[in-house]
Formats: sequence, structure tokens, C-alpha cells
Amino acid sequence: MTGVAAVPSRVMLRKLTSRRLRRPKSWATAFAVVVLGSIIGLVIFGPMIAPYDPNTTLGSTYMHSSKDFLLGTDALGRDVTSRVLTGGQTVLMYAAVATVLAYIAGLALGMLAGFVRGSVDNVVMRIVDVLLAFPTLVFVLLLAAAFGRGMPSIVFATALIQATAVARIIRTATLEQSVRGFVEAAVARGERTHTVLIREILPNIAPTLAADIGLRFTWSVLLLASVNFLGLGLQPPTADWGLMISENRGGMDLNPLAVLAPAAILGALTVSINVISDAWADKGI
Repeated sequence: MTGVAAVPSRVMLRKLTSRRLRRPKSWATAFAVVVLGSIIGLVIFGPMIAPYDPNTTLGSTYMHSSKDFLLGTDALGRDVTSRVLTGGQTVLMYAAVATVLAYIAGLALGMLAGFVRGSVDNVVMRIVDVLLAFPTLVFVLLLAAAFGRGMPSIVFATALIQATAVARIIRTATLEQSVRGFVEAAVARGERTHTVLIREILPNIAPTLAADIGLRFTWSVLLLASVNFLGLGLQPPTADWGLMISENRGGMDLNPLAVLAPAAILGALTVSINVISDAWADKGI
């Protein structure tokens, strides 16, 4: 009787321990969802509630926080609050475009290389290895120098360098699926390559895509913000969180909020996306 009673106790103890271990992670994930939702809401509705025109000079430079200017003013006397409320659209829009382009190219190349294998795999992976050998920021700067400053070339460079990492991940996931029985059965039935890839393999590597896309989007946000900080992407007077940090870093001692506010939002954005992506990968949400 003792042995029989002890078994359920161990099972219950294991379940309780597992729940306790997951509880902090669940709270962190829930908090990250709230933060991300708040930032998205800020991006969507911020321009509607901005108290002033973000590009209009309204006072002296680097004024402290006051009733009229909640976060003070920046290097040109513009309202920091208004610029923060309107500065997120470019960040999310260009990062989303770069991530989508990277996945379109990386998914096609990775699945083709992982499924066909042979010479196709060798050629694709050698090109990927060459591109990955370049330091990321140096590669973006090279393309910016070749095609000129501006967001089109920066977004293209970001998408291209990300596509290489995506292709490698997708190739590995495709290789694992391509030896499964249902894939071999589809090939034996004479189904075409694109049909096998779309119907048989793609649905089974979807969790890998879902876990990785958050990381790629975060990486795009940080890279584009860094490029804007260097002055190679968006140009003044555009309201952009990365550009705001670059424009106002010289006045940190006068009005630190002009730098800390956009930097804090960028940090919260990237951390929340990473936490949600990790939870998705672990099936914690």
C-alpha cells in the first residue's frame, strides 16, 4: 500500500514543481506581451495624441521637463514627447519589411538546399558562408556606400544579411524533415518538389519559423536603429527613435530624457519580443 500511495505523490510533486518552475516564466511572458502591446499601441495612436508638430521648434534647446513639455525639448527646441510618440512608425515599418524580405529569400533558399541537397546545397551554402563571413555592420556600410545613403539600400542590406542566417536555419530544419516517412512517401507518389515543400515540409518547420522570426525582427530593429544613429539611413528632421538618440546625445547632461526616452522604448521593444519568442519556442504560451 505504501508503494502504491507513493507513486501518485511523486507524480503530483513533479507536476507541482513543474508548475512552479514555469510560473515565473509565464509572468515574464505575460508582462512582455503587455509591454509589446503598449509599444504597438504607442506606434499606432501616438501621432494622433502628439501635443505638437514633432518637427516644429517650440522653445529653447534642451529644456527640462515641464507642464508644457513633458519630456523637455531636444537639440533644436522641439518637443521630445511629440517626437517619441511619432518616432516608432519608421522603426517598426522598416524592420518589418526587412524581416519579411529576409524570410522570403531565406525560406526559399534554405528549403531548396535542404531538400534537393547535392550540388544545389553546396552552392547555396557556400554563398551563405561568404556573406556570413562579413561583419554585419561593415556589410551594411559597404552596400550603403555602393548604392547610396537612404532607407531602400539599408533595408535591402539588412534583409540580405538576415536571409543568410534564415537560410541556414531553414536548411537544417528541412534536412530533418526530408528523411521522414511522409516526405519520402510524397516523393514516391511522384509529387513535384514545390508541392512537397509547401504541403509536407513547410507546416512541420513552422514552429522553427515562429521561434526565429522574433529574433530576426529584433535584430532588424537594432541594426536599423544603429544605422540611423550613424546617419546613414533616415535623415533629420525625421522623427525616429534611433535618430533621436544620435541627435541628442550631445545634450545628455542638459536633458537626458531626450536620449533616455527613445532608448528605453527600443530596449523594451527588443527585450519583450525576445521573451515572447523564447516562450513560443518552449511552448510556454
